[in-house]
Amino acid sequence: MEYSEVIKNARTNIGPYCKACNVCNGIVCKNTMPGPGAKGTGDLAVRNYAKWQEVRINMDTICEQRTVETKFELFGKTFEYPFFAGPVGAVKLHYGDKYSDQEYNDILVPACAKSGIAAFTGDGTNYQVMIEATEAISKFDGMGIPTVKPWDLGTIKEKMELVKKSGAFAVAMDIDAAGLPFLQNLNPPAGSKSVEELKEIVKMAEIPFLLKGIMTPKAALKAKEAGVQGIVVSNHGGRVLDQCPSTAEVLPAIVKAVGGEMKIFVDGGIRTGIDVFKALALGADAVLIARPFVTAVYGGQEEGVASYVQKIGAELKDTMAMCGAFSLKEIQDDMIWK
Repeated sequence: MEYSEVIKNARTNIGPYCKACNVCNGIVCKNTMPGPGAKGTGDLAVRNYAKWQEVRINMDTICEQRTVETKFELFGKTFEYPFFAGPVGAVKLHYGDKYSDQEYNDILVPACAKSGIAAFTGDGTNYQVMIEATEAISKFDGMGIPTVKPWDLGTIKEKMELVKKSGAFAVAMDIDAAGLPFLQNLNPPAGSKSVEELKEIVKMAEIPFLLKGIMTPKAALKAKEAGVQGIVVSNHGGRVLDQCPSTAEVLPAIVKAVGGEMKIFVDGGIRTGIDVFKALALGADAVLIARPFVTAVYGGQEEGVASYVQKIGAELKDTMAMCGAFSLKEIQDDMIWK
């Protein structure tokens, strides 16, 4: 199945917010909330995408020709590529009635694993969302990363028990979800967490813990102090605070602050294997891609996911070969122009 066919199929059932655009760049959905758009003016989702396009590739084919190797190791697991499906929860609310969270994750998790990557799964105010996500991961030997919202500590502890039961090899928290409307004014209070609270959550997890929503070197250093094993440079797709910089703009400074001391992921507007290459050249270890994987599920189920993974993987390999990088370790900052 070609990815163009996947997109065409998705348009028949993915509404009302997402339009399954040929290029998922935030322009059409813009500030549609609570759907796939961005907050406020809606310009941040657009900026995330646009800033990756401003980073250009330095081609250099004067090199020995070798086989391109894209394998990536994370917390004792080896993956075919350094990109993962990002977390999406409450799919009926955001993407229409075709799938429940259980059905969505039962397609996404095994499809990603069979394609050599892993899926992050989402969370929501409906407790069933996390139950269904962790059940999907459990069915496929723990090959997924549940993402827990920054609830009160009691609720987080309950959800961590579901994570442990699933056998997941790692867990994440999207700390930037503190800006989502449905998390605000909850009782008990949910949202931002202190370094001390994060230390307690890391201890609860008992498996490698990734903190998603880091946008400054200062925040990255606080995450390091809290003892996390990795961070995701992310502004939640532009959905939590208007007028932030893009992830591409802040990534280099964050890498300078904590690079080599923990795994660094980045998301936000990354749509092609070329974009993945750019992120790695800027210092990220791996990337997350969320919305296009939703399109892949809605447009072709497991076959759609496999098609998208193959597309991104092929683009990454081609870009690496054309820049003289034949392994992920050989991707260097001087291979991009910015």
